[in-house]
Amino acid sequence: MPTRPAPRRPDAAPLRISELARAAGVGIPTLRFYERRKLLPPPRRTQRGYRKYTPEDVTRVRFIRRAQELGFTLREVAAFLAMSDGRIPSPSEVETFAAAKLQAIDARVKDLQRMKRAIQKLLAQGGCPPDTACPVLAALGDLPPASTSRQRSPPRGVPGTSPNG
Repeated sequence: MPTRPAPRRPDAAPLRISELARAAGVGIPTLRFYERRKLLPPPRRTQRGYRKYTPEDVTRVRFIRRAQELGFTLREVAAFLAMSDGRIPSPSEVETFAAAKLQAIDARVKDLQRMKRAIQKLLAQGGCPPDTACPVLAALGDLPPASTSRQRSPPRGVPGTSPNG
């Protein structure tokens, strides 16, 4: 989880949206989407209406993308960001959220270990012989559909995870 964002420094050179996108490794539509979802605070604007971002915004966008790569939903990311911004949920809400996420991570690790073994078997046998089942396809076929953690919703009551905020 990122640390609490540093206050905006007036001496930091502001970034245009294209510069933020390039620095964070995302597209401009992604940044606008994050703003609509309130994952990224509204930027200051110039007199001509250009968005002006800070280096802290780069860090925040990189955190959001990395969390998504690790399988966290945007609702979960919003909850982490709310906590890092100082909005602390109750201990029971944190415990419920953490326990559910830990369970989802454990399930994903098991799925990935199964895929690793299947790929190792595929490499050991030099590919998929025509008269046997491909171990990778067999492993994928054995995975339950709900094993994808991105499809799971966080438990209700976790701050920042409601559809409206």
